[in-house]
Amino acid sequence: MTDDWLDDTRTSYDADADAYADQVRGLLEGSPALRASLSLFAELVREAGGGPVADLGCGPGYVTRHLHDLGVDAFGIDLSPAMVAVARRDHPDLRFEVGTMTDLDLADDSVAGVLAFWSVIHVPDELVPQAFSEFHRVLRPGGPVLVGFHVGEGTRTTTEGYSGRPIRVDSHRRQPAQISQWLREAGFRIESELLMRPDDELPGAIVIAAQPATQ
Repeated sequence: MTDDWLDDTRTSYDADADAYADQVRGLLEGSPALRASLSLFAELVREAGGGPVADLGCGPGYVTRHLHDLGVDAFGIDLSPAMVAVARRDHPDLRFEVGTMTDLDLADDSVAGVLAFWSVIHVPDELVPQAFSEFHRVLRPGGPVLVGFHVGEGTRTTTEGYSGRPIRVDSHRRQPAQISQWLREAGFRIESELLMRPDDELPGAIVIAAQPATQ
């Protein structure tokens, strides 16, 4: 498996970082279901004992900020240096780092929660199990993981960013059952599956799972 998808995704988000940040600004305010899911995730982090939470594929950091405002010690990791720069600019009191979820620069059992909010959509099917294995490796026993994604089948390639600049990024649409199965195979227990806007052309879904308290 080549790293072309990594290069394409990184370059595309670098080119579109500011316009993307403008596009998602206010997104959570307009979606009670997303806010409720993040509130549930924050509650599960606290119930598991609290601690640092990794927002993987954090983009401009708006979800990291929301979690922080919910009382979660959240930090962000993103593949795109330009996105990380935007996140640091807009949220200077929070921590953001460049990295990839398929090879996390985090120690084993070092975080209390893992969140991938519409970021696994760019990871090819062949590498999602590797990413989820990394989630399992860095997550403390009992900690929750939240995965948000587009629901459907197949892959869509976007060639123009919100800025109008040319980009090339693949977005993979998947069924909740497939995401849950990959999480189970990585060692997680599924806690909930939420399907959102099922009548829309592009529904969304969130799967929340947990690292078993005993290994």
